[in-house]
Amino acid sequence: MTDLKQLLVLSFGSISSAKLRSALTTLGIIIGVAAVVANVSLGASFNQYFTDELGEIGDNFIVIFSEDINVFDDNQLEIIRRTPGVDGVSPIKQRVAEVTFMSVSRQINIQGTTQDYADVASLSLESGNFFTDKSKYVAVIGDSVANERFDRSIHTRNSIEISFRRTDGTVKTQKFKVIGVIESPDSEFIQSGAEPDNRIFIPISVMNELLDETDYGGFSARTATAEEVRPVSEQIDRNLARSLGVSTRDIDNDDAKPYSIFNQADIIDQLNELSGALTVLITSVALIALLVGSIGIMNIMLVTVTERTKEIGLMKSLGFTYADILGLFIIESIIIGLIGGILGTLLGLVGSFAVEIYLDLPHVFPLYLILTGFLISVIIGLISGIYPANKAAKMNPVDALRQN
Repeated sequence: MTDLKQLLVLSFGSISSAKLRSALTTLGIIIGVAAVVANVSLGASFNQYFTDELGEIGDNFIVIFSEDINVFDDNQLEIIRRTPGVDGVSPIKQRVAEVTFMSVSRQINIQGTTQDYADVASLSLESGNFFTDKSKYVAVIGDSVANERFDRSIHTRNSIEISFRRTDGTVKTQKFKVIGVIESPDSEFIQSGAEPDNRIFIPISVMNELLDETDYGGFSARTATAEEVRPVSEQIDRNLARSLGVSTRDIDNDDAKPYSIFNQADIIDQLNELSGALTVLITSVALIALLVGSIGIMNIMLVTVTERTKEIGLMKSLGFTYADILGLFIIESIIIGLIGGILGTLLGLVGSFAVEIYLDLPHVFPLYLILTGFLISVIIGLISGIYPANKAAKMNPVDALRQN
């Protein structure tokens, strides 16, 4: 029985004697492993990106909204406010209205809310202040509205006109004094259904006065900690359903409720599911390349067995056993796979790093990916080498020596 060290020496000698053939054999493994490693790394990076982006806008928010009218009023506001775990809540209502500044008019989203919204939605102001519940005809505008939507920039103390179209078709126009400009958020995600950059915020009482309405479009709430988001959200859902006459058997049926509710945890779950599905899909395609690579190894090893028939016969005549020949060819196959795995893992690391820099994603490369790349390549090398190795090991030494 030949020892493992001698088999390794013979295997490396055989591989190095046919460098071009060995390099071409490993190419399929390199491409396949690189694709798998890069795709899994990118999937982890996207997950981290989603988590970081949502973290910028808070990790404890809950949003309730309805597309129907006259669903929410002060009763629902108090129900949410009294729900254990709620750290802050503000009603919200939004309409698209015509905004005029310096004789230039634009269609802009207007959001009515209360003074608590600045804290609930974690808004930061680059100038001025947010309004209070005692404020009347004042507005706080997003950075994009202030600097991009009109021919000239809007500053605090400037006045704008907002024209609302009521349900009866009449138009109500009111002048508002700008008292604050919201700082452009770092996150590109949308919180509370509204990106503050492109919004104008006014007191919800004034908005209802101009629209001749009394209801709210929804609520933006927050909890003290991220761990409370899901249970508090579920409790709010149950409380609101009961207050709006939803039967007990339909409380868990979203279609039976005249409103929708979501929170940060739900968004992360949905994004992770989407990212996971895309990663699985792309990785499945990459696995095809690995399959092709494994077939390539098997094919080359079969060719090698044919080319080395006399060598195999000579080795058997010198005392090499079935196990020695089997081990020799399996080790060669594993080495080829392992080399492909090492190079493929490095290529996958470099490729994912380049893509993440280009897409401005956080670089996430879990250490288990390195082990995964090595393990995949070893398994492929082992599986691909078993049949050719068994064929070589079963050769009759006399017939092998006679082979031309």
